[in-house]
Amino acid sequence: MKIHNKLFLILFSFTFSIIAGLVGLIQYSIGQGVIDFVNAKEVKALEPLTVTLAQKYEKKPSWDYIIGSDMQFLRLVESQLRSSQFLSDLPDIPQRPFMREDRRPRNHERFEQRERRPPPEHTAHYALLDENGQRIFGKYFNDLTYIKTPIVVDDNVIAYLAVSKRDSLADGYELDFLEQQTNYVWLIALTAVLLTLLLSFLLSRHLVDPVKQIASGMHKLTKGQYSTKLSLDRKDELGQLSEDFNTLAFTLAKDEQVRKRWLANISHELRTPMSILLGELEAMLLGIREPNSKNISSANDEALHLKRLIDDLHMLNSAELGGMHYTKQPTDIGLLLNSIEQKYQVLFEQHKINFYLLNSAKHAIVEADKTRILQLLDNILMNAVHYAQCSTISLTASNVEIKSQPYLEMTIEDNGVGVDKAHLSHLFEYLYRVDSARNRQEGGSGLGLSICQHIVKGHQGEITAEKASLGGLAIIIRLPLVKV
Repeated sequence: MKIHNKLFLILFSFTFSIIAGLVGLIQYSIGQGVIDFVNAKEVKALEPLTVTLAQKYEKKPSWDYIIGSDMQFLRLVESQLRSSQFLSDLPDIPQRPFMREDRRPRNHERFEQRERRPPPEHTAHYALLDENGQRIFGKYFNDLTYIKTPIVVDDNVIAYLAVSKRDSLADGYELDFLEQQTNYVWLIALTAVLLTLLLSFLLSRHLVDPVKQIASGMHKLTKGQYSTKLSLDRKDELGQLSEDFNTLAFTLAKDEQVRKRWLANISHELRTPMSILLGELEAMLLGIREPNSKNISSANDEALHLKRLIDDLHMLNSAELGGMHYTKQPTDIGLLLNSIEQKYQVLFEQHKINFYLLNSAKHAIVEADKTRILQLLDNILMNAVHYAQCSTISLTASNVEIKSQPYLEMTIEDNGVGVDKAHLSHLFEYLYRVDSARNRQEGGSGLGLSICQHIVKGHQGEITAEKASLGGLAIIIRLPLVKV
């Protein structure tokens, strides 16, 4: 079963069950309320009789004298209810003169009356009880519930007028009212069910349609259609999910472009030195060029360039797979920078480059792999020497604090040709070249800065490229310091 149908059935069944329960409860409540009202009304109608009986008993304290028999008691009740709706509930009473011989029933007659099955449930029964609740006159059944109205003389209860509670209604305007209210309740229930049916359908559709669109979009993504985009104008979790889907599709499309560019670049990078090498070897084999030391050295340079490219690719692949290992220990970067200045002094002089080291960092202790840090600085400085066409290189080190975390910030900048702002964010991508700043003939693989980025990330730092204050390119490296 589809999720739309499941959700619809669940919502409708749950709401229908609640409506059905409420309808039953309301109908029962109204019915019981009307019956309680009728019972109270009947007791109210008999209150004058209790007053009359109290007055007669006060003059002559004998129920046999005042009433005399069950039939006479029922005639008294009949005369009191003659103008009310309850008279029709009384059993047929023989219309004959009252005779004194109609005395109270004997004990066995009382027993038979108590054990006799009561008439239909909508019929009321009346009895006169003494102060202890024992029957004097009338009909009193043990399995019925009675409403007892006390008969008081001189603040003393001398008897009770008992009226049985009705469990249902047989006729009267209360019954008509009850039937009318029941019809209204069922009409309201039917309307509520129809509205529930409609709302359940609309709500399930409202919730499921976006899921269908997202599922359809995911299906397209699995087929490589990364240009797929969802347009769900929602402010809930499904709207957030659609935004995340669009971000995922954009990221996959971007990664696909990078992958294609990577394949194109790597094939070009490998093909260029290989073509040159094969051309030179073929020329020497055909006798076009002499196999002398100069031509063999040229071929060897291309082979070395190819080897460096393959080595860099292997290193990057190891870094991606977590195979670039680090042996970290607390390292004083200040001492390391001093060794860098001495190491490259001769090289800088050969290329007529002025090198300035400005180290203002204090307690620059970094948990680092010394060999990898030297490789990092070597790649960046060699890029500046060979490709930047600069005359000045500066390396500045200082302490900075980012989000309450101390960092060592190293800035290597030059006054060379620089890099356009549009290329800065791509410099750390594999095989990315800027023609005005790099020259393939110089032997670079185009992977040095990518390797630098992996080394910095391996030390939980960050590396960025910006336009230098000297006019060229600035590489900024931040490494977390060890808290002393």
